Amino acid sequence: MAENKIYVTEEGLKKLQDEYEYDVHVVREEVKQELAEARALGDLSENADYDAARDKQAQVEARIAELQDMLAHYEIIDTSKGGSKTVRLGSTVTIEFLDTKEEQTYQIVGSTEADPLNGRISNETPLAQAIMDKKVGTTVKVSVKNPYEVIIVKIQ
Repeated sequence: MAENKIYVTEEGLKKLQDEYEYDVHVVREEVKQELAEARALGDLSENADYDAARDKQAQVEARIAELQDMLAHYEIIDTSKGGSKTVRLGSTVTIEFLDTKEEQTYQIVGSTEADPLNGRISNETPLAQAIMDKKVGTTVKVSVKNPYEVIIVKIQ
């Protein structure tokens, strides 16, 4: 992730910070304790508990490093400017799928906060990229394996 910006809302940033603090101060200490207990069992060459604790330690340290990188390269998405005339990062957009006439509302967020089942899509998705910088009433073709068209109904 090295020099890529990580786009997050204030809420998303708080979650990342909380996860980082928890992993560093709680999970890391739990893993240290598990390693100490496994070492106390004796021969490390055939000690499955020790191997499992080392694997967990590697996973925890990798996640901590990933969180540090995200926290070093984030940019806050300003969601307070509702009512924009064009779709942008942080916008809540209602679109109509032209093939089904179904309407769907999504908030455009950074990839770390994406949760499509709860109406939050990443700015990196083909749909978000297709509607970015477009106005209400614009029909947009989403270029995917099976392309489809949507019309922007509302921007908040």
